[in-house]
Amino acid sequence: MPDTSKQYDTVISNCRALFENKMKDYGSAWRILRLPSLTDQIFIKAQRIRSLQQNDVRKVDEGEVSEFIGIINYCIMALIQLDKGVVEQPDIDVAEALDLYDEKIALTKQLMMDKNHDYGEAWRDMRVSSLTDLILQKLLRVKQIEDNMGKTIVSEGIDANYQDMINYAVFALIHINEPA
Repeated sequence: MPDTSKQYDTVISNCRALFENKMKDYGSAWRILRLPSLTDQIFIKAQRIRSLQQNDVRKVDEGEVSEFIGIINYCIMALIQLDKGVVEQPDIDVAEALDLYDEKIALTKQLMMDKNHDYGEAWRDMRVSSLTDLILQKLLRVKQIEDNMGKTIVSEGIDANYQDMINYAVFALIHINEPA
């Protein structure tokens, strides 16, 4: 049986490295983004993945991998924004951003491990296209919660939805990276 924890860490290591390099290039400019803006960025990436999965012709030479990585990193930014709030100017350095990244990933990975235990790694029998659809469904839920000003009656909050999207994207990247 594959070592899900190790595969998860490998995927996240690649995502984190890109996040770190972008922090070095751009700083924390993303800290000015409100949650709906981050949600929309994630939505664009998920929609592009779905288009790539459905269309035979590609006009931009980037595949699903970079988009799934983008989903993971934007979701982490959103989780950070939920905790720290939106600012008018970039306010954190690379080291602090990476500490926050690691904190959010640790919580999200633990959620995955707990669910993976209960669901028996059912995601391993899923298609990447189904994981994409689940990400889009979560995005529509987040948009509805945002439109409801964050209020829910019986549903989990926005943070849990972002964590689920991270985990679905990690699962998709594990599938993509596995030999056929």
